[in-house]
Amino acid sequence: MNNHIRIHSGEKPFVCTVCNKRFTQKGGLEIHKLTHSAEKLYSCTQCEKRFSRLFYLRQHMNSHSSNYKCTQCEKCYSSNAALTKHKQSHSGEKRFECTVCSKQFPTSYELVLHNRIHSGEKPYNCHVCDRAFSVSSNLEHHMRIHTGVKPYKCRICSKAFSRSSHVNRHMRMHTGERPYKCHTCDKAFTSSESLNAHIRVHTGAKPYKCSLCNKSFRQANNLRRHKRSVHSNRRPYDCRYCGKWFHTKCYLQRHIDIHTGAKRYSCRHCLDHFKSPYQLKRHLLKSHNDGTWLTCHICQKKFSHSYQLRSHVLRHEGVKPYVCSECPNRFYTSRELRSHLHVHSDFRQFCCILCCKCFKDKCSVKRHFKGCFRSMLLAAK
Repeated sequence: MNNHIRIHSGEKPFVCTVCNKRFTQKGGLEIHKLTHSAEKLYSCTQCEKRFSRLFYLRQHMNSHSSNYKCTQCEKCYSSNAALTKHKQSHSGEKRFECTVCSKQFPTSYELVLHNRIHSGEKPYNCHVCDRAFSVSSNLEHHMRIHTGVKPYKCRICSKAFSRSSHVNRHMRMHTGERPYKCHTCDKAFTSSESLNAHIRVHTGAKPYKCSLCNKSFRQANNLRRHKRSVHSNRRPYDCRYCGKWFHTKCYLQRHIDIHTGAKRYSCRHCLDHFKSPYQLKRHLLKSHNDGTWLTCHICQKKFSHSYQLRSHVLRHEGVKPYVCSECPNRFYTSRELRSHLHVHSDFRQFCCILCCKCFKDKCSVKRHFKGCFRSMLLAAK
């Protein structure tokens, strides 16, 4: 009886000590522990995911077949229970209502997850970096950042991904498919998240506000990146080549391309390759006139990216929106603020390659390197 009540309440008191995944029943936890202790001998031929038991593999294979396929959207599921729960989203029936905001949901589990938005509860903690999540599946996906596991591969270029949704979105780069269209300007996108963020450009909505500096953002991940880069020195992503740490995975990947010399972005007109999407966009504008230049209304200077235009206009207006939390100094861009924040911390990430002395900013280490190099030349003479 108690186990059945936990299913409706969403309570999961049994926690895995390895990955922090939670379960409503002790038996479910014991079976889950086998995934950590047992050797994963059974691999999926579709996505190369591996399993410790044949039963799990067979259940997983259903998600690639038509055994449990939705007749309305053709999405496949691993079990009949999962398919039945999915079909409720098509029926439109929403029996469970939030007592705070009156929003309705088709299942009690979705209501439990929604209530955590109001309560701020995040019961699933990463044991590596202490980051917390409100949903267990988000913790599972996050753990792949630390383990490096990417079970989903693109069948065209063999690029690997940690989530199946990411590989589906990536496939649209090869096919050119952009199924999500804006009704205001007819611009098309590869994902619904990108479309929703774009619609806020038209509406001007910025629902995600920083609690420290009151700056608002259109997307939640932009707010997380802002807090990590501006208000803290936490850098969870490290380079496997030189050990340098970065605020975001995007910055890390761009840095790794310097080591590998990779140019992953190709022009569809002349097949030239570029290291970053910014370089590719600028190339398309200058060489093929593919796209639209952004023009400053004050001095008519042209820019390839909106953030460049915004920071340029701020200099005309004399507005410095980025405020240091430690002193009264203000800055035009977040990059200038990040460089300044090193003055207030003891963190020294820039090292001289000649004498290994560390500094807080790039300018100081460059200045020191020149002096150190001169001293070495004089000593050699």
